[in-house]
Amino acid sequence: MRANRPVREFEERRTPMSPASIALNRFGYGLARGGSAPRDPKTWLLLQIEAFDPAPPAIAARAETRGRSAEMLETLRSFRDRVREMGEPAMAEGAMPGAMAETGGDNPRAAALAGLPPEYRAKVLEARRVAIDDLATSVNVAVASETPLIERLVHFWSNHFSVSLGKPGTQFEVGPHQFTAIRPHVLGKFSDLLKAAVLHPAMLLYLDQFQSIGPEAPIQRLRARRANAQQRPRGLNENLAREIMELHTFGVHGGYAQADVTEFARALTGWTVPGIGRIGRFAVDQPSGAAFVAPAHEPGDRTIMGKRYAEGGAEQAIGILDELAAHPATARFIAIKFARHFAGDTPPETLVARLEADFRRTGGDLASLTTTLVNSPEAWAPGPVKFRSPFEWFIAALRLSGVNSLSPQRIAAALNELGQAPWRAPSPAGYDDLAASWAAPDVIWRRAELAERMAQGAPSDDVLARATAAFPDALSDTTRTMLTRAESGRQALALLLVAPEMMRR
Repeated sequence: MRANRPVREFEERRTPMSPASIALNRFGYGLARGGSAPRDPKTWLLLQIEAFDPAPPAIAARAETRGRSAEMLETLRSFRDRVREMGEPAMAEGAMPGAMAETGGDNPRAAALAGLPPEYRAKVLEARRVAIDDLATSVNVAVASETPLIERLVHFWSNHFSVSLGKPGTQFEVGPHQFTAIRPHVLGKFSDLLKAAVLHPAMLLYLDQFQSIGPEAPIQRLRARRANAQQRPRGLNENLAREIMELHTFGVHGGYAQADVTEFARALTGWTVPGIGRIGRFAVDQPSGAAFVAPAHEPGDRTIMGKRYAEGGAEQAIGILDELAAHPATARFIAIKFARHFAGDTPPETLVARLEADFRRTGGDLASLTTTLVNSPEAWAPGPVKFRSPFEWFIAALRLSGVNSLSPQRIAAALNELGQAPWRAPSPAGYDDLAASWAAPDVIWRRAELAERMAQGAPSDDVLARATAAFPDALSDTTRTMLTRAESGRQALALLLVAPEMMRR
């Protein structure tokens, strides 16, 4: 219990939040330096629904990397084939994990890289650069945004449909997953968001769907004839089907059975990443950026949770996804997660019920769900309701400090240091949205160290005025006195960034 003392002390020093402070900090990413508090907080939030730009210049200018993941996988496959031919299986199995781990972050693993053939080493380094640049773009867009509520939704849904850098090729796709699958749909229909997110190449790679083949698919029968033997059905991968039901729609207690997962997995066969393997010549490009390969698809009708879906190739899985998105269990699951994110770890049941009813009435209209959230009195409880997550705190600190010149490498390093870097969640469930999961005993110290470094490179001549504007009618006397007594502007800014008002929302 002693280990949690720093976090508990912050909780005990709660200061009531004004409506303007709630709009800025609970719903958004806090006030940006030079900005002003909204005069009509609720209207300010709702106007963001119309003002949101899903493709701001920083994202629109991103260099296209479609096809790079397939190139990387083909290079990896060629490398493994050569290693196998050379009779060095240990090298094939031992060098790759280290090399791929290197693409994810802060450990150079120079020895592993040095052991790779030049063409694959170049792919690994390129993949790492693309992922870090995309992460920096995502952060910088959130920092500069004038629609911070909707940017919060972008990262909420990105975490709901979590993809990770842990598989070869994903480094080229995690950025586009957020930029092209999540952002355009955060205020649209949930069914469209679901289809775009789970049928994107990033998800197909991350959950191994790209190599799932139906047991009775035409390509399996062809392989069996060529082998001149009765082959055991193989190749079906259930990862994506299970995670869609458990994490993205119904929730773990949504009422489905293992047989439903298997049937859904069969319906998803054929959905893959363009340009991979010989079978790629049969691929038909899909709007999500994925491809559908009919010879890998399991033929026949499917029955899931008592409902029959006729054979239809790529459309069979799409029809199932539409049904899952409209299911009452999905409405309940999404309402709970939405309420928990904005109204506290244990959200009021009245708020959950209101969001659930809105979701069911509108068929999962996410703009309506957002409006209902903003109009709900439970979301405006005057006391802070949640400890800011590491990512939220980092974005809020950058906005308030006015720091806008961090390199992509420093952004990635800072988020790693804080312990919640995007696209590196430990499981497909994403990062837990319960504060206890990230409010570790050392969180205050890690944030304090980073705040001190950020303050060294930030303008610091107006810290008290900035604090008053960022927390309108909600700045405590303790924090005000602390800032006044600071020995320098930089010290005052560092103290502000870890003040209780910055830590909770």
